[in-house]
Amino acid sequence: MKFQHTVSYAAIITGLAGGLVAPASLHAQTSESADQGSDEGFIVVTARRREERQIDVPIAITSFSAEKLEQQGAIDITDIGQTTPNTTLEASRGTNSTLSAFIRGIGQQDPVSGFEQGVGIYLDDVYLNRPQAAVLDIYDVERIEVLRGPQGTLYGRNTIGGAVKYVTKALPRDPSFKARVTYGTYDQAEAVVTASMPISDLIRVGASGARLSRGGFGDNLTTGLENYNKDIWAGRGTLEIGGHGEPVLIRISGDYTKDESNPRGGHRLIPGAVSGAPVLDDVFDTRGGLNDPIQDIEAYGLAMNISANLSDSVTFRSISAWRKDNTATPIDFDALPAVDLDVPGLYLNEQISQEFQLLYEGDKLNGLVGFYYLDATADTLFDVRLFTTVPGLTAFTEADVDTETYAVFADFTYDFTEQFSLSLGGRYTWDERTASILRQTYVGGGSPTFGGAGIAAGAPGTDFQGSANFKKFTPRASLSFKPTPDHNIYASFSQGFKGGGFDPRGVGINAPTSNATGGPSDAEIADYLSFQPESVDSYEVGYKGSLLDGALNIALAGFYSDYKDVQIPGSVACTVSGQPSFCGVINNAGKATLKGVELEASARLGQDMLASGDRVMLSGSMGYIDAKYDEYITNINDPVTNLPVPTEVSEFRSVQNTPEWTASGTFSYSTPVGEGDIYLGTTLSYRSKTNQFEIANPYIDQKGFALWDANLVYNAPDKRWSIGLHGKNLTNKRYKTSGYTFVAADARTGDLVLGANGQPIPTLGPEGTLTGFYGNPRQVFVTAGVKF
Repeated sequence: MKFQHTVSYAAIITGLAGGLVAPASLHAQTSESADQGSDEGFIVVTARRREERQIDVPIAITSFSAEKLEQQGAIDITDIGQTTPNTTLEASRGTNSTLSAFIRGIGQQDPVSGFEQGVGIYLDDVYLNRPQAAVLDIYDVERIEVLRGPQGTLYGRNTIGGAVKYVTKALPRDPSFKARVTYGTYDQAEAVVTASMPISDLIRVGASGARLSRGGFGDNLTTGLENYNKDIWAGRGTLEIGGHGEPVLIRISGDYTKDESNPRGGHRLIPGAVSGAPVLDDVFDTRGGLNDPIQDIEAYGLAMNISANLSDSVTFRSISAWRKDNTATPIDFDALPAVDLDVPGLYLNEQISQEFQLLYEGDKLNGLVGFYYLDATADTLFDVRLFTTVPGLTAFTEADVDTETYAVFADFTYDFTEQFSLSLGGRYTWDERTASILRQTYVGGGSPTFGGAGIAAGAPGTDFQGSANFKKFTPRASLSFKPTPDHNIYASFSQGFKGGGFDPRGVGINAPTSNATGGPSDAEIADYLSFQPESVDSYEVGYKGSLLDGALNIALAGFYSDYKDVQIPGSVACTVSGQPSFCGVINNAGKATLKGVELEASARLGQDMLASGDRVMLSGSMGYIDAKYDEYITNINDPVTNLPVPTEVSEFRSVQNTPEWTASGTFSYSTPVGEGDIYLGTTLSYRSKTNQFEIANPYIDQKGFALWDANLVYNAPDKRWSIGLHGKNLTNKRYKTSGYTFVAADARTGDLVLGANGQPIPTLGPEGTLTGFYGNPRQVFVTAGVKF
């Protein structure tokens, strides 16, 4: 489980001495200038690794400036998913800080090692290889960009669905100080302090510290702990050398997060099949009895960005990073006091990455060539305790999955005229996945890893070591036509790729065998545990325009994606060596078609009719996606031979976490008050029915719903201080974001099988597991800030 290259790579990072973020020229762009431009459609983004107006970028992109996030009272990165078309960002089931992200029907819900994310999350240009600790709280942020569609020819890791880029603030040249405090319902109490100062004309230092806490939305009626609470300490430090007109910028940064929130227990959606435990009235209450290990999440990293202007047209960049996160978490699947389906778990992740870029900026030709390297370990350890099935029965898994990847990429844009430009890019990726997977059954208690008294029962169900290599060239091309500087019509093609791997929860002895001895061979086990890469061919046409002297801004995109060899991970009840157990199942189900339309618009209304300085804005977004499987092959046992037979079931399967419709609308009004100003804004967002998994389930799937937020902010002269009143989910809507299910369903259609009592029949544990997790209820809070 050790990260083999930590010492040597750490030495490399220390020797290079730098940081993360954007090039030196980014320092010329303050958050205020970006915010001012956002209303005019001219917000500056770096989606193509250079500063450009968003309107000029032939990519579907949504950008949130620091001021916009503050006005909306955004709490963490999942908030931006409410107003971004065809995007789902949510805390993973049973966790507070693990992120599940989906864009245009592509994503990854399983947080265990071995499965890559479909959406790349970047913290100051550093790719986060694992979803643990990726629910980033919003503080000290410059902007957040959401790029939809495959990415990989411009930076970092290849991502098949899209990317979310969290960009922190650069240090100003002059001393600065900023503080923000928040207090609200459920004992929400937060404080963020940020300060920086110059050491000399070339050197600046800065730091931010955050204390983020909130009481629970409900209670654990068994342990007495608050449920859905928040208990986080976080900090970030930065050292900058150069920049602000100097040809070289070196930025060294480090960040640390400590999350000691209570475990997030689910809400049972059916009565206990044996105990008769009723469904609780409050969806935020739970009865899960597992609280060992004590939940504890720790994440930290060091990073360095060096940007050097080698000439007027050539810039060199180096991005070096090391990150580590450890998560200990108790997950009580059945949400009852009995040890019916209890899962204590550990996630231990570490990564080192290095990226080099050489950028060229000319009169007609702009672009870059780059190299990316990632070496990462992801270790997942967990018990599945089934003490109510067989006393002390435990299925233990230790899955250590290492990833080493290299890539070269390039992307260039040539302006034939002021109206026509062509972009061509490509990436070649080499992935190596190495896995060590141990599955062992224990009786008499939990595994020794989690302090249990269990004794190993027989040989391991899986004792596998193996590796696989995947390589792929993925191109990108786009053509833009700008009839005027404020209108851009574009068409693009991009290809995405996500490597294969090994199912960390698979059971090798359950592999189909052709051996005369009846036991699977090593090759058969490797084939049974492995899954192949998936790919997507994505086509997009779009229009971006600024009309009526900047009073109306529109971004419209239509897309079509051909999604092949789709990886479908999951977990089911199974039998291992004659004992009931928990098994991973994954296959490349087949192919899907993802097509839809996205619209984002903002309008400044009635400027001639308003008093001087008043501003009325109306902005909105709409996403429509027709996501369906064209082919979905799964193994279903033949009723006569009881042998698995590949069966086509696409008509009974749905693309998970992908509502057909997403929409939002925001009305805002600002007016001067003395030398300050008041901002009043309200947002209504909507998501249509969402299937949590490929198989529809009426208990955990979420019907369409709307959320209503409102914000009132006063800014003092020169924005020296501000005070805001914010309301989230003002109608107190209860809506499910994820869940667990271990109940019987028809293998082909997915229809639930009901018992004589009309309740679903348990498949793992006698009580039955149908557990839901919910989005935040109504929250009202006041925020006060000061800066100078």
